[in-house]
Amino acid sequence: MTEEKRGFFGRLRERLSKTRSAVADGIKRVFTAHGSIDESFFEELEEVLIEADFGVDTAMGIVEDMREKAHDKNVENAQELLAVLKEDLVALLTPGNHVLTWDGGDGPHVTLIAGVNGSGKTTTAGKLASHLKSQGKTVLLGAADTFRAAAVEQLTIWSERTGTPIIKHQDGADPAAVAYDAADAAQARSIDCLLIDTAGRLHTKVNLMEELRKIQRVIGRRIPGAPHEVLLVLDATTGQNGLQQARIFTEALHVTGLVLTKLDGTAKGGIVVPIQKELGVPIKLIGVGEGVDDLQPFNARDFVEALFS
Repeated sequence: MTEEKRGFFGRLRERLSKTRSAVADGIKRVFTAHGSIDESFFEELEEVLIEADFGVDTAMGIVEDMREKAHDKNVENAQELLAVLKEDLVALLTPGNHVLTWDGGDGPHVTLIAGVNGSGKTTTAGKLASHLKSQGKTVLLGAADTFRAAAVEQLTIWSERTGTPIIKHQDGADPAAVAYDAADAAQARSIDCLLIDTAGRLHTKVNLMEELRKIQRVIGRRIPGAPHEVLLVLDATTGQNGLQQARIFTEALHVTGLVLTKLDGTAKGGIVVPIQKELGVPIKLIGVGEGVDDLQPFNARDFVEALFS
């Protein structure tokens, strides 16, 4: 493990303290309390998983898998099953491509950033701009959240802080027009990466979801193959509500990856598992703090190890 990776793993472990105390410690207590495996052990484990926001279906699936493995391997000691549970969690979180490549081929790589108000979309766009700039890439920001003046102002602050140019229109402008102009400018300036921040859509508003589809179509007409990534930003503290939001967004958009923010502020980080399992969309980034470096690539094994370490 490199020094940089060791440093982030340490921060990840520290920032997941609320989830660890609620999830991992609760799970460990179940294993410790039961010397041998019986039905009450599985019932208590299922209850702990549900309370930690794994969701009923996911919790039942995990417990049923463990019940089968305990039977098949003739495991009688509860402690022996803890390693099995950890591997099950890693397996549930692994499917899909979790890597952001930032390669747009012949033209700019375009990333559309979506999510409800307060999820951390604009901050994610700013942090990504900072990260990409540090990698030596040229970056352009598109302020397509024209319904909320504060969003444009916030993105402008990130633009100034990171030295990243920004394309923006007046308040209330057509978001698709902003997206088109941003794509046009990215092409003309030979920009490596274009990040487009969209309005914090109320996931129950059909017309606003259609606006997102329009933005996606407009970008694709200007830059063939774009957007290359559609990142859905979810606030981990919302738990099962976040999963409901994600379902509706994935119906409206071709979401390629999830960004889970505020994992440092929730005791219900178990939501990570059903979000990955039920949506079939890979988690690409997680936010575990306010700092720029606290937005990091997601790694299933690192996450589970940090949770139980």
